[in-house]
Amino acid sequence: MKINNCLIVLSLIALSVFSLSFRSFQAKPSLYIIGDSTVKNGSGNGADSLWGWGSFMEKYIDTTKIDIQNHAIGGRSSRTFLTDGRWDKIMQTLKNGDYVMIQFGHNDGGALDDTSRARGTLKGAGNDSTEIFNPIRKVKETVHSYGWYMRKYTNEAKAKGATVIICSPIPRSDFDEKGKIGVDKYAAWAKDVAQQTGAYFIPLNDLVIAEYEKIGVAATKSYFPKDHTHTNKEGAHLNAQLVIKGLQQLKGCKLNNYVKK
Repeated sequence: MKINNCLIVLSLIALSVFSLSFRSFQAKPSLYIIGDSTVKNGSGNGADSLWGWGSFMEKYIDTTKIDIQNHAIGGRSSRTFLTDGRWDKIMQTLKNGDYVMIQFGHNDGGALDDTSRARGTLKGAGNDSTEIFNPIRKVKETVHSYGWYMRKYTNEAKAKGATVIICSPIPRSDFDEKGKIGVDKYAAWAKDVAQQTGAYFIPLNDLVIAEYEKIGVAATKSYFPKDHTHTNKEGAHLNAQLVIKGLQQLKGCKLNNYVKK
């Protein structure tokens, strides 16, 4: 009888330990990153020597404590990331305690209904919308403003219990004759959305512009081997560092608990 009781006790202890370990595993949060090719270029392995900053976040975030899922994809705007169904897939697994980092804007200025991309959004952070026929998807579509799509991501993620960090888009390497880069209008609209929704905001556009202007035109241009938008490994690595810098300036953002010391 004593042996049986001991076996029962040991079994209960083992079951308890397993249950705690399982809950601990289940509770591991995830950082979802969504955006365009400046966040993840191609498959994220440096094809054509081009990289996005999201591919280097694991150098600064402790992935033993939090998963990083970089869902950014080239060519997408805040609209087409949604209409592709990519956000719906994230919503299926997004859970309380997770984090969502968002950066869109580079492709939102395109045409609404052209036959090559049809990825544009209406300008601004308001609630404007218009009806179009999408010649690619062959459907009628209501196209909204940049702000509308950004609010949708933010509000739906927050409703799931996730923390949202909006990044203004990194700048292109477009210097004027004085060696200055103009602030992107999408940077202001991204900030507006963060304020409207109570999301955290990283002024990435400002942070990167300041660094580019500091190192100068020639050094900055060396980060852009193909065009004025997409960075090489060194440029993407620098931008990832600036994302972390901006993150660490966010008071009360618990994602900082996972930044490597």
